[in-house]
Amino acid sequence: MSVTIYGIRNCDTMKKAFAWLDANGVAYSFHDYRVGGIDADTVWRWCKVAGWEKVLNKSSRTFRALPDSKRDGLDETSAIDLMIGEPTMIKRPVLDTGSGFEIGFKPERYATLFAR
Repeated sequence: MSVTIYGIRNCDTMKKAFAWLDANGVAYSFHDYRVGGIDADTVWRWCKVAGWEKVLNKSSRTFRALPDSKRDGLDETSAIDLMIGEPTMIKRPVLDTGSGFEIGFKPERYATLFAR
């Protein structure tokens, strides 16, 4: 299984996900989208599978700092444009298992995904 985890390195939730993956012997590659950015096709694919409302992190400082005019009346296209322009607005982590995605970190979900 080819596993990629997307996020930003210094996020507390990312650290928990890294620790869980390491403790459970799951090999993974890490894509830091603060450093490497994120392409539009990837964000569109996540939103198609999970819904843009789940992918967009409305709790992020970056999102909360937006003017009301950008936050009000969001739709899929405008939300995805925001996330591509500023990936820190993407909920973390996004785990790509090669056969699906998991948005956010819940140890019990990871345990189910990687049950041997």
